[in-house]
Amino acid sequence: MSVRGVKYQQLSERLAHIGVTQSADNLRNKVNKGIMGADLLLQILMVLNARPMDMQELQEILTDLEDEHG
Repeated sequence: MSVRGVKYQQLSERLAHIGVTQSADNLRNKVNKGIMGADLLLQILMVLNARPMDMQELQEILTDLEDEHG
């Protein structure tokens, strides 16, 4: 979201355009707590026009997350 400059309210509106109803507050809570389902994650990636990632990039992200959460 930060790369695209999209705020939670804008994300909520983009999701509504594809028939997904999520309030900005609900999205914020799910993202911050890390409790969203795979379906919502894929819908978010779609409305953000996320670029494809290879396995190496995914591994680096997971490693960074593990380092942060220790």
